[in-house]
Amino acid sequence: MKIAMMPYRSNGVLWWLLQILLVGSTTCLEPVSLLTAVGAGISATFLAAYNPVKCRFFAECCIYADRHIMLNETALKLSLDKHVYGQHLCKSAVINHLRAYTRTNEPSKALAMSFHGGTGTGKNFVSKIIAESLYRKGMKSKFVHLISATKEFPHKEMVPLYKDKLKELIESSVTKCERSLFIFDEVDKMPVGLLDIVKPYLDFYEEVGGVDYRKSIFIFLSNTAGQAILTLTLDHWREGRSREDLTLVDMEKLVTKAAVNTKNSGLWHSDLLISHMISAHLPFLPMERKHVRQCIKDSLVTKKYYRNHDNIDDRIVREIADQLPYFPEDEKIFSVTGCKRVPEKVDYVMAGYDIV
Repeated sequence: MKIAMMPYRSNGVLWWLLQILLVGSTTCLEPVSLLTAVGAGISATFLAAYNPVKCRFFAECCIYADRHIMLNETALKLSLDKHVYGQHLCKSAVINHLRAYTRTNEPSKALAMSFHGGTGTGKNFVSKIIAESLYRKGMKSKFVHLISATKEFPHKEMVPLYKDKLKELIESSVTKCERSLFIFDEVDKMPVGLLDIVKPYLDFYEEVGGVDYRKSIFIFLSNTAGQAILTLTLDHWREGRSREDLTLVDMEKLVTKAAVNTKNSGLWHSDLLISHMISAHLPFLPMERKHVRQCIKDSLVTKKYYRNHDNIDDRIVREIADQLPYFPEDEKIFSVTGCKRVPEKVDYVMAGYDIV
């Protein structure tokens, strides 16, 4: 007996089920077998259509880069302007570099930014803002990789093993998602020579081992050059000049020279610096007392001691600020620890007050 088959239509679930029923009727399939076959067909069809739905509404997927990995320029600028204090050089540079980099589908190389400065000046915080402006899940995204030098690479004699480990992490991550973000924290504490393994992934190659790394972003955080930045900023202040008069040109040469010449640092004579693989060297200036006061207000609101900045008691802000160390000894202009110790000092001082 011949069967008149219906024309094939894509996504024709009803057509597919009808064919099973027709075939079942002509081959004398038992009802149970027929239902099993229909169920399997429905499951296969559903699963085939489920991945796009899953990626769009539930899971984080690299293939839907337009929805999951796309720079939110407005959010980036708003967060930097609202929550990063005293860092006019890095804020404008970060915005411009990310904007220029993400607006092209064919970048010439991976974006590599190196953040330099003392403790508590905002390097980690700005990295977090970048991740949040690029990825739906921010730092919790599976495409964001935070690599802590002191945790991952504690033994200087194990550099060959660490190189293999780092190589595997970068290659496997970018193979899964070409728009991966790698944040290297405490680069100054990395074993000398380890970072050289990263150079091929930052170079102007279309492919390395069949993989394109040009859409990935690398951020290096370091205290290297912190003293040089501090000295220049202090001299600038003593000359009576405005902090905002400092330019990136003033700092960049100073930072790169200090970074490449700091012995026993992860960047000492690094191929990344010698071969000019870093897209931008961004200085984070020492923070003044007025900047620390802004961090204190943010922390008071974040910790829910106050609802907003408007009703915060300045006497409390002053009391918390006085708990932190400043330099030079006579003027006490710059914070020794930046905003790093602000949260714990906020809790310490507020423990002596009734809940606001």
